[in-house]
Amino acid sequence: MSEIALEDIRAADARIRGRVHRTPVLTSTRLDALSGARLFFKCENFQKTGSFKARGAMNAVLSLADAEAARGVATHSSGNHGAALAWAAGMRGIPAFVVMPRTVSRVKLASVERLGGTVVLCEPTHKAREAAAERVVRETGAALIHPFNDLRVIAGQGTAALELFGEVPDLDVVVCPVGGGGLLSGTSVVARALRPGIGVYAGEPEGAADASLSFSSGVRQAVDHPSSIADGLLALVGDLTFPVIRRNVDGIATVSDAAIAFAMRQIWEIMKIAVEPSGAVGYAAIAERKVPVAGLRVGVILSGGNVEFNGASGPG
Repeated sequence: MSEIALEDIRAADARIRGRVHRTPVLTSTRLDALSGARLFFKCENFQKTGSFKARGAMNAVLSLADAEAARGVATHSSGNHGAALAWAAGMRGIPAFVVMPRTVSRVKLASVERLGGTVVLCEPTHKAREAAAERVVRETGAALIHPFNDLRVIAGQGTAALELFGEVPDLDVVVCPVGGGGLLSGTSVVARALRPGIGVYAGEPEGAADASLSFSSGVRQAVDHPSSIADGLLALVGDLTFPVIRRNVDGIATVSDAAIAFAMRQIWEIMKIAVEPSGAVGYAAIAERKVPVAGLRVGVILSGGNVEFNGASGPG
């Protein structure tokens, strides 16, 4: 598979069905009124391991031949993909090695270990993460499962949109977050195949706007020292995902951290569900009026719900 197509995403859907959740699509008359559109939220915050990453990880792990799988899998991750890969590997009974930056939160590190992954810490740079992952692969023989720049992963991520369109086929617009681009590229392939005239948009943090810059210039452009509360969206868009995004996507809107935090709070207060910063970016772009949705039926992918809770301790 050298190019991602709807058939690949349908094959991934058949492969992972019954192993991942078919997540609900929720609506809110209040958020409809605030946005001036009909919003249909695909709630991947209810997915296994708390994010859409379970889809791509499971599809990649199940795609491995037995001999290759026996040596395990490896990746680098700041959180959600690492947890998802550890979970998927555990489901197949194989080891998972996850390179994480030494600055990673204890909660995310503990999540990977709880799911059976072996954590390897490295310096908090993308170059260090990739070098450490390559070293782990050399030493263990494990198969590298990249967080987004892997066609098996992209196909798995696209199954969220496949479910969304299966439940709400007459959407006018679909919006999701973009970091490395696995979710957006998979979503865009499904959208263009099933609703050719649909608008396809993404939200991205202002402090990590490489996808937006790359989309505007036509050439992948990195951002020096990306920073945002949406820590799952700090990666440079991939060389496999970017051509798909350029071909299929209508626009990428950037939003401030304040707008992301406001979107999280609004979703919590009105819909009563917890969405992590990265998961709220698509809705933040709608709330900021940066995506054209007035009077339209809009699918919004809430990509994850792994929020670190720092509330007060219980009684005692």
